[in-house]
Amino acid sequence: MPTTLRKVVIPVAGLGTRFLPATKAIPKEMITLVDEPLIQYVVREAVAAGFTDIILVTHSSKGAIENHFDHNFELEKTLAFKNKTELLEKVGNILPDEANIISVRQPQALGLGHAVLCAAPIIGDEDFAVMLPDVILSNNSTDLKNMAQAYTKSGHSQIMVEPVPQSEVDKYGIADCLGADLLPGQSSKMAAIIEKPKVTEAPSNLSVTGRYILDNQILNLLKVTPKGAGNEIQLTDAIAQLMEITDVEAYCLQGTSYDCGDKLGYLKASVEFAVQHPVLGNEFKTWLKEYI
Repeated sequence: MPTTLRKVVIPVAGLGTRFLPATKAIPKEMITLVDEPLIQYVVREAVAAGFTDIILVTHSSKGAIENHFDHNFELEKTLAFKNKTELLEKVGNILPDEANIISVRQPQALGLGHAVLCAAPIIGDEDFAVMLPDVILSNNSTDLKNMAQAYTKSGHSQIMVEPVPQSEVDKYGIADCLGADLLPGQSSKMAAIIEKPKVTEAPSNLSVTGRYILDNQILNLLKVTPKGAGNEIQLTDAIAQLMEITDVEAYCLQGTSYDCGDKLGYLKASVEFAVQHPVLGNEFKTWLKEYI
């Protein structure tokens, strides 16, 4: 039977080269989407889905991320003294009381699989989730929670996928669901993940989307997974091994995902989240119409 899901691994040790020079001194995860850093959206999504132990796999240059989720007593005291209660509430409640931030170091950039292995001592014998911080889901998305429920129901690992244009399948890892007509919010057995297949040879148009719920067995598989693409330990290679010993399911995203590690994806997310902002949204939409 599945274990209770509590732990989620968020790898944040990457150097953010796609966003240089902005990321020369600032972690890419601290770049703001409207008025909050990217990492805050991801952590909030995890907590909303029921995860309580947030494991950041980090790097010596990423101290700002840990500081963001810690209390800044001097700042909070100043805001309280100036009676800026709304700002004080925002600053003081960045991390819900029920959540814990746990940091481990990834000493070398050896891939996503290696980052997950760095968290293994904290994961222990529990099943767990992995969230890529570059991928931001649409506001109020319940997809991670739905994935957790699908895992609890079936007992099988869940890999989030979403449809992409057939002409672009050669840019992504593509799930082979044995021809199943996978609808948003549904899960189906997955036979393979094909990395960047030719357009004419892709088994589907379902691309892997940066959210995983994984059977604990994958940790032992990662320990023996050889270096793959980019001379790194790839999580997808270990998932392929996992499929040989137990079922793995693809879960189809209901909402919208934004690749905020890509400049165009980040700009699209900025517009979408600005339009939906509870304070700035109406004024921004008015300006946007005038600008267009």
